[in-house]
Amino acid sequence: MSNVMTLAIDAMGGDDAPDMVVKGLSICKTKLPGVRFLLVGDERQLEPLLNQYPDVKAISTVIHTDEVVTNDDKPAVALRNRRNSSMRLAINAVKKGEAAGIVSAGNTGALMAMAKFVLRTLPGIDRPAIATYLPHRTGGSVMLDLGANVECDADNLTQFAVMGEVYARNVLGLAKPKVGILNIGEEDLKGNDSVKQAHAILRNTKLNIDFYGFVEGDDIGLGTVDVIVTDGFTGNVALKTIEGTAQLLGFFLKDALTGSFLGKLGATIAKPALMNFKKKMDPRRYNGAMFLGLNGICVKSHGGTDALGFANAVQVAHDLVHHGFNDLIKEDLERLMDAHSGNDS
Repeated sequence: MSNVMTLAIDAMGGDDAPDMVVKGLSICKTKLPGVRFLLVGDERQLEPLLNQYPDVKAISTVIHTDEVVTNDDKPAVALRNRRNSSMRLAINAVKKGEAAGIVSAGNTGALMAMAKFVLRTLPGIDRPAIATYLPHRTGGSVMLDLGANVECDADNLTQFAVMGEVYARNVLGLAKPKVGILNIGEEDLKGNDSVKQAHAILRNTKLNIDFYGFVEGDDIGLGTVDVIVTDGFTGNVALKTIEGTAQLLGFFLKDALTGSFLGKLGATIAKPALMNFKKKMDPRRYNGAMFLGLNGICVKSHGGTDALGFANAVQVAHDLVHHGFNDLIKEDLERLMDAHSGNDS
């Protein structure tokens, strides 16, 4: 039983929940042997679905609640008035030690507010950050923060760098990940005071971090660094720009290949290459944003995803727990604080 991992699932979060959630668990179940699910939601809706997916039912326990956090709920309102919601009870399960992590496709702001209130932050972390995996030319990188903190000081950015580096090294399997700070230029004198001060801290720290320096927007797709650090305002704008550009490219490509006879003929000939292109551009493969810095594993799935996308979010939560992610962050943060103490003396 010591090898069994239990994940709490907000079964009612997401545009197509709970159908999408249960189907997603069925997809990822075969990839995650030894995992059990604590499904929190309306039992009357979940029971028929679980009967359709006996493989999921066999490894799931249902906690009933008919209260749900809606997409329109403000974070403060959800925190105060949705204490018995599927989202809150799933987070509570992590706090109580009944689950090793939580996955939800529900309201992002409410999830962050509840998770921060219930789980608290790790020692040495002032603010949690939202991070995600982004593909680039030769692989992928992790980027944070993506919207949890609109304004960040140098210490926040430094902490994000530590968390991102630990993730890239232990979850992505990169031996020596490069860390960069997103800026308006690569020169040391460019940027606001926060990024310049964080740059100085990371350049002079005694932590064993391969700090590249400043990177620009085009470096995200080039794969110049493995960890991209930024404040939540800039990170969210960058992420939405990337997503919008990908959709635009897909639209232009489809239009070019279906707008004429020659285009359709070319599409038929190039079908294998196009299918590979579609697979690489599929946002479901990269679904699952991590709330890093909390005293517990919390993963946010895109609310509009389908079963495959939700399955990938569950995989992210599993990987974070499996690698003991929070313990690794604690170790590096202790070294960072020791380094600060040494510099102060």
